[in-house]
Amino acid sequence: MQVKASEKLNIGFVRRGFSPSGGAEAYLRRVAGALVAAGHEATLFTTNDWPEKEWGSGRIMRVPGERPIAFADELERINPRKNCDLLVSLERVWRCDFFRAGDGVHRAWLERKAQFESKLTKIARRFNSKHAAILRLEKALLGNGGARRVIANSAMVRDEIVRYYGFADDAINLIRNGVRVSDFGPAPRKRATARAQLRIGVDEIAVLFLGSGWERKGLRFAVAAIEKLRDQQMRLLVAGRGNTRKYCSSSVTFLGEIEDVRLPLAAADIFILPTIYDPFSNASLEAMAAGLPVITTRANGCSEIIELKVHGSVVDRPDDLNALSDALHFWSDESRRLTARPALLERATQFDLSRNVAHTLDVLLHSRESAESTSG
Repeated sequence: MQVKASEKLNIGFVRRGFSPSGGAEAYLRRVAGALVAAGHEATLFTTNDWPEKEWGSGRIMRVPGERPIAFADELERINPRKNCDLLVSLERVWRCDFFRAGDGVHRAWLERKAQFESKLTKIARRFNSKHAAILRLEKALLGNGGARRVIANSAMVRDEIVRYYGFADDAINLIRNGVRVSDFGPAPRKRATARAQLRIGVDEIAVLFLGSGWERKGLRFAVAAIEKLRDQQMRLLVAGRGNTRKYCSSSVTFLGEIEDVRLPLAAADIFILPTIYDPFSNASLEAMAAGLPVITTRANGCSEIIELKVHGSVVDRPDDLNALSDALHFWSDESRRLTARPALLERATQFDLSRNVAHTLDVLLHSRESAESTSG
């Protein structure tokens, strides 16, 4: 969409906290940078956690409040619309023009999580003030009209928003996540170096589990599936932060937190993520960009772009160990993995970050234009 030169907009973005390796942070920087390059302005509303040097696209307005409700209250008091034409929030707040539901639907996550919890844990969760606060904000945005429009990163999340909150389907834009595909392309030399660095044998089949939040991402199911298969050549590599004592196994090697995820991706043969809930796993898309078949669940929004036995395998439930083991066995065949690689790279290219950013800008600017024509 073409925007008139005179239509210079200031778009505000809301994000609480900061993670140096966070996908949301990278997304914000790219979108804001593209906006500025197109002649617009961007303002970031965030807590003190976000370093000045990590935002080169305009002003930063600090919003005190470490907890969800406190942050939302303070943002409301500041009234960010005084300083911008359009407010885009990546956090659950009281009101915004666009809510990017990158973390999915909290009600849906809690329901899925409950399927795998003990009765005692379920009871304790009812008294968890953090969950109550998030649900309250989520209802304000999606159930009580706080958000004018929503950006969902998967059809799964879009459908959950409609089902749980009755949000209008035509007010939701589906923009799936993107990654910089060129960063992850497979290469024999990179693979050999990475495997030597991680001490992976020539004949070993390296299955990679990548990310933190191991309970939600289903690490226990990945470990159990590897053990069930009893393939002496198969080893599970776990990269990320978590309590390693809960997942000890002779088939598992813990790599710890790795700053550059391209290293384990280059070394691996298969990627596994038997997640309980993931709106759209960036790690799964990065694995596809690295040429790795992905084994995951239908509770991962990324599963929507995986063609079975072409790009990977999708199981219905994370605790279906037979299905997970069968998928691992299927992709243990090197010839299948090599055959799948071109299709994986082609599919990943369709979700390059540049396309994601362009689509996001088009939606935001078109929304502003539509709102003005309607009001006029």
